[in-house]
Amino acid sequence: MVLTRSEALELGTLAPDFSLPDTEGKIVSLRGVATAKAYVIVFMCNHCPYVKHLRSGLAQLGRDCQAKNVTMIGISSNDFQKYPEDSPEYMKLEVERFSYTFPYLLDESQEVAKAYKASCTPDFYVLDGDLRLVYHGQFDNSRPGHAESVTGHDVRAAIEAVLSGSKVDPQQTSSLGCSIKWKPGNAPAWCG
Repeated sequence: MVLTRSEALELGTLAPDFSLPDTEGKIVSLRGVATAKAYVIVFMCNHCPYVKHLRSGLAQLGRDCQAKNVTMIGISSNDFQKYPEDSPEYMKLEVERFSYTFPYLLDESQEVAKAYKASCTPDFYVLDGDLRLVYHGQFDNSRPGHAESVTGHDVRAAIEAVLSGSKVDPQQTSSLGCSIKWKPGNAPAWCG
């Protein structure tokens, strides 16, 4: 496990579009989903202990987002040839096991992770209704092995600010987790 901080993607950036398959093979595109008041995109995977630590919180956030007309999307960009636990088959099992209500998409080319400057799992992005980035950072202060509870405080505060028409706090704590498992020769420059 390599501990990695997420890279900065400038706030206000128009979110790059994508079209990726979900665990059932259905293609989901960011601009093709129903119009929402806000959007949450999380780069995640199955084997990362930081994501495992948040599973229940992710599932609850997905349910809460549905109730508030907020679209949530999970994306796995890991090289599943080297990390079979992150394969499409295991992604499908993950959705079923943890009752994720949000689409969990496969970024096999890793181009979407590059477009978002995603560096680690989990890595969270909150977009406003115009698909502009208003938050890029951690779920909350909870980490594996620490006593702090998983609440999703940071992501939830950004969502609530968007929904209430308030400005999202620009002081944002970077995500911290396992590095995205890039295919050989595919790692972007910011990942060394």
